[in-house]
Amino acid sequence: MALPDDETERMLQEECPGPPDLESALIDQTIGSAISHPSLVVDVETSLAEVLRFMPESDRGGALILRDGKLVGIFTERDVLLRVAGHGVDLEQAKVAEHMTRDPVTLPADASVASALNKVLVEGFRHIPLVDDQGHPTAVVSMRDLIEYLSSFFNRDASTSHPIPPRRLPQSRPGLTSVPAPNGRRIALWPREPAANWLG
Repeated sequence: MALPDDETERMLQEECPGPPDLESALIDQTIGSAISHPSLVVDVETSLAEVLRFMPESDRGGALILRDGKLVGIFTERDVLLRVAGHGVDLEQAKVAEHMTRDPVTLPADASVASALNKVLVEGFRHIPLVDDQGHPTAVVSMRDLIEYLSSFFNRDASTSHPIPPRRLPQSRPGLTSVPAPNGRRIALWPREPAANWLG
């Protein structure tokens, strides 16, 4: 028995969600089509203070670190949190090379959008340097770049879309500390016990 056309269409949409051109773009388009801004690039001898000034000035979440024109590391907001903040680092004296992520995972400059998405979603990277055959950086793709690229396939009218209401956090779970946020709501802070005990 043949399925009605509308049922077949519904099944195809469930199997391949999103606009029809999205799937082919993920495979056929190179990651360069998702990059919307130039990379911040600095030398290994640059001071940490300078890099930390350059990042917000250029609206970048990270910097590619070069030695003799070749990529040797990446320094991101995550490195600031894990390796700099709270460690008593003298920002003027310390070199970015001392606090960067060495030999970062890279993708070739002609990699597909799908391969970059895999690195971001499956492997958890937020910034992925792109390099040419000689190891010279050509760009960096960020999670934000990929989100903006993907959202361009979904034409939503902001005036007619309905925002998802924020999920209310329970106020009385044991071990969960909550504090007032500037918008009047409360935000949860680190639980004092394993997540399995309070996720309920």
